[in-house]
Amino acid sequence: MHARVASMTLAVIALSGLFSPAVRAFEASEPFATAASMPPRSLLNGVLAENTVAPCATPRVGTPLGVVEVVEQALCNNPQTRQTWASARVQAAQVGIAQSAYLPSLDGSVGAARVTADAVGSRQRNASMTLSWLLFDFGARAANLENARQLLVAASATLDATVQTVFLAALQSYYNVQAARAALTAAQESENANHESLAAAEVRYKVGTGTPADRLQAQTAWSQATLNRIRAAGNLQNAFGSLANVMGLDASVPLLLEDLPALPLDAAFEGDIAALIDAARQDRPDLKAAEAQIKAAQSAIDLARASGRPTVSLGAGPSWQQIGDLSSNTNSLGVTVNLPLFSGFNTTYRVRAAEAQSEATTAQRDRLRLQIALDVWQAYQSLITAAQSLKTTDDLLASAEQSARVALGRYKAGVGNILDLLNAQSALAAARQQRIQATLDWRVFRATLAQAIGTLDGALLQPLSAGRPGP
Repeated sequence: MHARVASMTLAVIALSGLFSPAVRAFEASEPFATAASMPPRSLLNGVLAENTVAPCATPRVGTPLGVVEVVEQALCNNPQTRQTWASARVQAAQVGIAQSAYLPSLDGSVGAARVTADAVGSRQRNASMTLSWLLFDFGARAANLENARQLLVAASATLDATVQTVFLAALQSYYNVQAARAALTAAQESENANHESLAAAEVRYKVGTGTPADRLQAQTAWSQATLNRIRAAGNLQNAFGSLANVMGLDASVPLLLEDLPALPLDAAFEGDIAALIDAARQDRPDLKAAEAQIKAAQSAIDLARASGRPTVSLGAGPSWQQIGDLSSNTNSLGVTVNLPLFSGFNTTYRVRAAEAQSEATTAQRDRLRLQIALDVWQAYQSLITAAQSLKTTDDLLASAEQSARVALGRYKAGVGNILDLLNAQSALAAARQQRIQATLDWRVFRATLAQAIGTLDGALLQPLSAGRPGP
């Protein structure tokens, strides 16, 4: 008898977890392989395909970074991508939880007590194992599993959308830094030009062909140009801080960027806007997530309905009990049918709530479809405008540079006046800024259109790196 008690006790203790390393090793093996349903981690570390640096490599101080390295760093280090990846892993685990409902559960228990009555005490001991297995539930487990799977699809699509969002933010910050660098260079050139004008005004004043007003106006223009240069330098530092933040670094981390390649001579863009909208509705990951949310909501309706239906379960297991000197051993095997008769209309309202949630999810999907069309339309029109502006600002800059050179030459020769010179230099400074803005707009709106369509990936960067227009 004692041998039987000992063997049962050891069996229960093993099942209760004292031998849990083997159990933990089995659980760590991912028996349901739910992670296989998730997008590969390489999506997070590099939608840039093969032309990437090592995942999450720390930028080396003093090494110039290109746009590819900047985007890769952002995708690796930005907390937003890590958070979304972790959320997808949580939902993958929920699929495993739903699948586990199809397997039996085995529980064990051991108990000991001393009972005293009228100064007479007796010892009580018991041990048992219980096998429980839900055999049939009219589709509740299937609906719950389908709900979990669709939510995993939605989480995976959300991960893809987040990657593209961070991708675009990194591109925008990178091009903002490049534009700020160009603006600082333009401000320095304007400052130098205004200083040259001031020197010319002072020369004319000393030889008696200029007036004090000319010198004061030139001095004012030079001071204003100096102020613009100081502001441009501050804007550049702020742009560097924003870029470091997007890359998942402290804003104070020093960054060094490669020079941008020249824009293609023909940066025009044409496309069938209707086809682009249709492509966006096929490729946008947030719309895919919304479609999966609808399917999950429909499964939730089935789950709510099944909660009010019967269930059939199998139960089995041995048990042992000893009270004083008396002991007993029992074995049980049985089938239990649970028949929900009345739940206070709980099932009715759960179904209604699930149906309403499904309608709300569908409306959100429809709203997103309309927003996608607007996103593509606006990005398309902005890119068309930027492409046209490039050519115009190129001509504007060339004429403004020629006008400033002529005005300065005329003033130095004594046949021009200071107002014509300052106006020409002001027009040149404005033309430089407009050219910088047009270049920034073309690069940013090109990426924005790709993100609006849902195709923003590393392929977009290769033409830019080579100085060629992208598709």
